[in-house]
Amino acid sequence: MEQITISVPASRTLSGKALAGVVGSGDMEVLFTAAPGETLTIDITTSVDNSRGRWEALFNRLTLVGSLPAGKLVIHDFGATPGVARIRIEQVFEEVSHA
Repeated sequence: MEQITISVPASRTLSGKALAGVVGSGDMEVLFTAAPGETLTIDITTSVDNSRGRWEALFNRLTLVGSLPAGKLVIHDFGATPGVARIRIEQVFEEVSHA
């Protein structure tokens, strides 16, 4: 298991909490808690060693295609593909923006 923490600039503010995925599902679980500020802090626990570069690339792409909200994102990854990871992350942001 690898622990990764990444901080990226946030350009929007939301409120509330959201959950997407289930840790026991075999791919990943994402929990988001909105907070004031200008940073999104991401804490990742992954079963895939040496995956920091993959996660940094994913969040760089997300920053390019849209604005990320300020807060804390907790990810429990058990080998999800980058496509599934992106879907789960976008799901929590969408859920909390409609709360």
